[in-house]
Amino acid sequence: MPEPGLAAARSRPGPRARRERRAAVWFLLPWFIGLTCLVIGPMLMSAYLSFTEYDLFNNAEWVGVDNYRTILTSDPDFWQSLRVTLTYVIVSVPLRLAVALGLAVLMNRQLRGMAWYRALLYLPSLLGGSVAVALLWRQLFGRDGAVNQLLGMVGIDGHNWIGSPDTALGTIIILAIWQFGSPMIIFLAALRNLPAELDEAATVDGASRFRRFRHITLPLLTPIILFNLVMQTIVAFQAFTPSYIISNGTGGPVGSTLFYTLYLYQRAFAEFDMGYASALAWILMIIIGTVTAINFLGSRRWVFYTDEGRT
Repeated sequence: MPEPGLAAARSRPGPRARRERRAAVWFLLPWFIGLTCLVIGPMLMSAYLSFTEYDLFNNAEWVGVDNYRTILTSDPDFWQSLRVTLTYVIVSVPLRLAVALGLAVLMNRQLRGMAWYRALLYLPSLLGGSVAVALLWRQLFGRDGAVNQLLGMVGIDGHNWIGSPDTALGTIIILAIWQFGSPMIIFLAALRNLPAELDEAATVDGASRFRRFRHITLPLLTPIILFNLVMQTIVAFQAFTPSYIISNGTGGPVGSTLFYTLYLYQRAFAEFDMGYASALAWILMIIIGTVTAINFLGSRRWVFYTDEGRT
């Protein structure tokens, strides 16, 4: 048995290990400073301001939970923005994932020029969130836009798509579905890493392509579907630019495109009610956290892990 002093000396890090630890600390220090100053600090300040009345020009006045009480009990715009945002999330996310998965399956082939097709299909995700594309979208679906011109060529009367409360949100949902590139690339990478022997065995047994996809490919993809579902849901809750540009920052017509983030922006930077806007931001974080938790809890019923079985 080694002596206690000898064991302690062996466990004590040497000069090289201490230098490596110091180097690691110095390399991580900028990240920790950024995390503290740009994330944790603003979050704590926002949490404090959510319990105050603050307009940027005067000192913050503590009001307790009045902001939250007003939001939940006597603010119709809050409920309208929440309804619009939930509709957008519930409709756009599944459709975007369905389109992304379908195109990923089509792209998962060894054909000439396939890399160019993948790059072309990914391009909308790089441009779709930009102001320029939102402006283009507003022109396409306007009264005299390209969509109505195409419909007029076949004898169909045009419609002011973005000017009608019945169709304005639908145009933004179409724009969201068009941005399928990111989940498509993730699905494609997952398809490339699926075990080929399972599909080959099913082919030998006479299973059709649809049955192989339904009973082999789709269950193996469920962890990736869950990942894309969670990430795209979070992104959809935070959507802002299309609503702001297409509605000129008003959320109209008749509040049909009043996204939650747009309403938060209006209260913070149009009315300078920073305390109220901070409370709205924390409610949004709670909503996103709750929806994410529901997705993870519900995944136990449908997500399949090959190393653990169905959970």
